[in-house]
Amino acid sequence: MSSAQYLDRLDRVRKGMADQAIDVLLLSVGHDLPYLTGYYAMPLERLTMLVVPRDGDATLVVPELEARRVVEQPDVFTIEPWPESADPVEIVARLCGEASTLAVGDQMWARFLVELLPHLPAASFRRAVDVIGPLRVVKDDAEVAALRAAGAAADRVAAQLHAGEIALVGRTEAQVSADISARLLAEGHDKVNFAIVAAGANAASPHHHASGRVIEAGEIVLCDFGGTMDGYCSDITRCVFTGDPPAEIAEAYAVLHAAQAASVAAATVGTSCEDVDRAARQIIADAGYGEYFIHRTGHGIGLEEHEDPYIIAGNTEPLAPGHAFSVEPGIYLGGRWGIRLEDIVVASDAGPQRLNNADHSLVTV
Repeated sequence: MSSAQYLDRLDRVRKGMADQAIDVLLLSVGHDLPYLTGYYAMPLERLTMLVVPRDGDATLVVPELEARRVVEQPDVFTIEPWPESADPVEIVARLCGEASTLAVGDQMWARFLVELLPHLPAASFRRAVDVIGPLRVVKDDAEVAALRAAGAAADRVAAQLHAGEIALVGRTEAQVSADISARLLAEGHDKVNFAIVAAGANAASPHHHASGRVIEAGEIVLCDFGGTMDGYCSDITRCVFTGDPPAEIAEAYAVLHAAQAASVAAATVGTSCEDVDRAARQIIADAGYGEYFIHRTGHGIGLEEHEDPYIIAGNTEPLAPGHAFSVEPGIYLGGRWGIRLEDIVVASDAGPQRLNNADHSLVTV
């Protein structure tokens, strides 16, 4: 991204700070920091902190030994490296000046906030997400393009799974997970965030950790995988069956397929997040599987795998152009089997845009 884009984001952040009477914004580790600077701080015991005064220049306080990792953008922020013998919390407190209301990032380590409090005894603290959240949740064209590219790369791996190029029977879940991970990297991802491989009864655990269990013929294999590519995340789930699926699973999958399609179709601009959830949940409930759909229908995605907006009952927020999120209903019968189908979707004025287009059927491999 260019300095001009970061400056635009900072300008909008400062407007939000003014609207909410926030004097200083403090961002440490987490994804708000790269959103405003392009710099990903390592989660170290050494403090990194972006200090953004409402009416002054932004300063990135960074350990001296990490400073060379920062791509300097003097129009956006100045860098204040601190040596090992310094107290970085004192530096941050100095930069905060006489601020009375500060907003801190959700992922700041508690130890740093606790150490800062005595330096600013009269200050009150808020969550920075109140300012940055409404900005990050709406993806611009460049962000959607990055999500689309990451989704297309994940689709290519899913196509390899469907084509039988990823051997399953006779291999452990962990071996298949490692294979999928390597393929995500080969398709352009910078890192793998997760590669769930769950066979048979293990598929009834939505976040199953790939194990040493050997995959057998005649069972469901649920694969949910994603990574980060040029800063933005992918996330896709596809199920395959190692043989001919029994009628029970084939019929349940048909319900799941219909529920996922209905939820995607419902994801129009102005529709509430809970109504998108309801579109999938109602079909699954009507088919008698309601108690087996045990999680929300989706989560937002962008710089992070999970972020706002969340597609869940109780979230009345209406979808807006640029909202990006998963649609991933599931049916899980404990001790027996589980199925899930997931795409990333972007709300737009032209209607819902799927960013994943790999075969949605229950493919036999």
